[in-house]
Amino acid sequence: MEFDLSKKHCYYFNEISKIPRGSGNEKAVSDYIVAFAKERRLACKQDDLFNVIIDKPATPGYEDSEPLILQAHIDMVCEKNGDSDHDFEKDPLELYVDDEGWLHAKGTTLGADDGNGVAYMMAILDDNTLVHPALSCIFTAQEEVGLVGAAHLTKEDLHGKRLINLDGGGGTVTCTSSAGGCRLRIYRFFKRVVSDGTGYHLLVKGLKGGHSGGSIHLERGNANLIAARLLKELKAEGIDVTLSAFNGGLKNNAIPREADVLFDSPSSEEIVIATVQNLAEKIRKELEFSDEGFTVEIEKMEVTTCIDKESSDAFLNYLFLMPNGLMHRSMAIEGLTTASLNAGVVHTKEDHFMLDELVRSALESDTDLLVAKLKTLADLLGMEVQERERYGGWAYSAKSPLRDTLAEVVKAHGKELVCKATHGGLECGIFKALDPDMDIITYGPVSTGEHTPDEKLNLESFDESYQILCDVIKASC
Repeated sequence: MEFDLSKKHCYYFNEISKIPRGSGNEKAVSDYIVAFAKERRLACKQDDLFNVIIDKPATPGYEDSEPLILQAHIDMVCEKNGDSDHDFEKDPLELYVDDEGWLHAKGTTLGADDGNGVAYMMAILDDNTLVHPALSCIFTAQEEVGLVGAAHLTKEDLHGKRLINLDGGGGTVTCTSSAGGCRLRIYRFFKRVVSDGTGYHLLVKGLKGGHSGGSIHLERGNANLIAARLLKELKAEGIDVTLSAFNGGLKNNAIPREADVLFDSPSSEEIVIATVQNLAEKIRKELEFSDEGFTVEIEKMEVTTCIDKESSDAFLNYLFLMPNGLMHRSMAIEGLTTASLNAGVVHTKEDHFMLDELVRSALESDTDLLVAKLKTLADLLGMEVQERERYGGWAYSAKSPLRDTLAEVVKAHGKELVCKATHGGLECGIFKALDPDMDIITYGPVSTGEHTPDEKLNLESFDESYQILCDVIKASC
């Protein structure tokens, strides 16, 4: 199947894919959307976070219909393969279609999360043949780093009491609830000392990673924690280890696929390398069914300075002991994760380590408990904790006329609507908190591999879901 740019939703997806739009770098794409609105003489508002709201009057004769809000986020997760030289600050995505009709980006995330929703809204705003009620399209920024843009909005920004969030996927799937979350940054400050041993470069790679909400229940390997485990087990074998640098993962909401570590050890090169390889083989067996591509590389490398011994040990101990991954499953909904943690990013700066951690939970009390555990462990090991973005969950509503309309339209297309709860964070919870009476649904096409370079969008579903969305809009008049 071709990526047909004569179709407006495909055209706009292609256009925004030319514009770098990682979280925090949305100005250019936001300005593009504003220019789009001005060219069509549509009412438009852009705020200081680069959220954009565009209003389009109802089709003549339908002015009395209840207004409808469409919403999607303009930022994307920027992940790439280790051999990719793509620069997310300036390079356009390299789109291509495989033989089975799936759209990809070469070596990087595709940004279908949530570029498909952005493209849908732009296509709808650009369609003067579609019958619709008054539309308000909300393009939010910094969703992938804690729903920051949505949290910046006020009730006055919501020009209606019905909202379709276009960050849901599955073609015939709609979400009915989502988890809340909290982002933590955990620090350990250190001093550098001159290395007096032999340096080594340790690389953990080949893990599948994935969305830390949608894939955490699959219990895939976390590269940061595997690297820490390898070094701790070296120490347990009597091999002295002192960190020089530890870097792994790219986003707190993506399970880290690679970790890159420099360390110092006075032990024999032969013993260090053989011990790491033996330990890696045991871990490979553990990951046989979740991460068959897992590999570990180690080589001798010059290391001139190290972290002071106390800080090095404390940081490794923290990574080794911290809770991570799937914590709880729902007892009421089959297969639903209700609480999890993701040690997403580790950076070594000039004078400190930094761990970027994301806690997710359906219950505020579970979030509080997991945050308290991380803070307690940090306090015991001399770490500092900064609690950053925090957002609430979206509770299930039994009554939803908009969901009923979606179900009827999907059925008219010969399919049945599937309702599900998600462990991912959605902006729906923020909008529901702003207006508890708002009727909210999610919708979107089939895509897989979100937050990884394996992300892909099914083009047949992209077309069909756009038609279903248009039919829902017509039916909502």
